[in-house]
Amino acid sequence: MTLIIVLIVVALIILWVIGVYNALVRARQKVRNSWSQIEVQLQRRFDMIPNLVETVKGYAKHESGVFEKVAELRTAWANSKTVSEKAEIGNQLSDTLKTIMSVSENYPELKANQNFIQLQEQIQDTENKISYSRQFYNDSVTMYNTKLEVFPNNLIASMFGFKPETLFNVESEEARKNVNVKFD
Repeated sequence: MTLIIVLIVVALIILWVIGVYNALVRARQKVRNSWSQIEVQLQRRFDMIPNLVETVKGYAKHESGVFEKVAELRTAWANSKTVSEKAEIGNQLSDTLKTIMSVSENYPELKANQNFIQLQEQIQDTENKISYSRQFYNDSVTMYNTKLEVFPNNLIASMFGFKPETLFNVESEEARKNVNVKFD
């Protein structure tokens, strides 16, 4: 009888370990999938940028520094490997896109250009999707990291080599500032 009780306890422990392990794997896959969604939206944005730049270039020839910055960021993003590198480059690109959009304010005929209007709407839509994807990613990372840290999951996580993931943070001081809105 003692042997049966010991076998049942061992079987329950094995089932519990399998359950915790599978839950950690599912959470890690959700993090990877949510990061992939960010990359898809960032790539969409990078694919649209050359069209936007070409449309704006015709009107704003003296703004070449902005266009060079976009080209540099596209190259850097393609060569980046880590979440934090891609996050920083994505934040820099967001700032650069704001500059391009503000340049358009100085050119009424550009603001009325149908191609520019369509690109502006598509980029705004993409920016909204990127924002949502970042939020979803951070939620997934937080859930996963919490599962890694709580007891007794942390024992199983360390046994099988699960590592915490990095949150998508805003590194730019500019992005942290309050927005100053003026109506003239």
